[in-house]
Amino acid sequence: MEQYRNQHQLPPKSKPVERDCSNPSEEQTEHKPLRLEVGRSIKERRIDKYLHGRFSSFSRVMIQKQIGAGAVKVNGKVVKCSFKLSPGDKIELTLPELTSREILAEDIPLDIIYEDDCLIVLNKQADMIVHPARGNTHGTLVNALAYYCENLSSGLGEFRPGIVHRLDRNTTGVMVATKNDSAQWKIARQFEHRQARKSYLAIVHGVPELMSDRISVPLGVHPRVREKYAIRPEIGKEAITFYEVIEAFRGFSLLKLTPKTGRTHQIRVHLSYIKHPIVADDMYGGKLVYVWQLKDAKPAVEEPIISRPALHANALEFKHPTSGKMVKFEAPLPEDMQNLLDMLRAHRKV
Repeated sequence: MEQYRNQHQLPPKSKPVERDCSNPSEEQTEHKPLRLEVGRSIKERRIDKYLHGRFSSFSRVMIQKQIGAGAVKVNGKVVKCSFKLSPGDKIELTLPELTSREILAEDIPLDIIYEDDCLIVLNKQADMIVHPARGNTHGTLVNALAYYCENLSSGLGEFRPGIVHRLDRNTTGVMVATKNDSAQWKIARQFEHRQARKSYLAIVHGVPELMSDRISVPLGVHPRVREKYAIRPEIGKEAITFYEVIEAFRGFSLLKLTPKTGRTHQIRVHLSYIKHPIVADDMYGGKLVYVWQLKDAKPAVEEPIISRPALHANALEFKHPTSGKMVKFEAPLPEDMQNLLDMLRAHRKV
């Protein structure tokens, strides 16, 4: 398996990765009738989900409207959104025209871990939204990517070129972006089928009773606060997170987290649920931490050691869309989390 930790470990230029990652059957086409054949690995997959996976620049709602309008046929017959596909099924469809929306390219520095002709792997900084949304139209990762790279895949919907997956605004660490739709589809499929492996590091309040365990409780949108998520046993979606205590301190611990599912705010909500919220994650019960506090000294007026949730995506592993080889990318702890960890080692050893 190939492994990369920073931009100085790019493959040698004498051995470039194959340039042509395109597959015409997977590329977005507008207005022209398309014909697809379902692969052998697809069994009992809803057609709306299948088409959204193949043409992710179109929302699932848009795909469902096309199906409802009779613009999608399977084996020559009009079908419903709930129709289950089988290997070898032949699909005919016509896609609507996408509304053209311009993304403003902005010269924002990016920490590139790895890059080839299909993808860009980067170490996302804190306080950066991944894509434009609800008034945040500038300063996003998409704006930075649009400036850095001329060719990006169509992405996961409007204003999201190149985007395959997301990290929260203040979560740092490894992310992958794609340069064409074929690479995007192949990697997105790995995330969807839980084949991509992600791991995170978090500094939390307290030390869990068990040194390692599985948290399995369903998540859904918070019933009262739109921006939050919550444990929703009745209507929530399956969410599973594995954790391991890497280092324990008095009142705090460093955890390695491996999410099996990828729900929004999953790790943050799950850790709050087991009464060990992430340091400085005020949305889910985390508190700011100060040097005087760790030293057990008198309160003093000073800045917190870290002012955002102490959560970092430290590693990402997936199958390269061209070579088919497993590749693993890692990003070191950011300075603020490393400072907190150093302080804990200095003043809060067990």
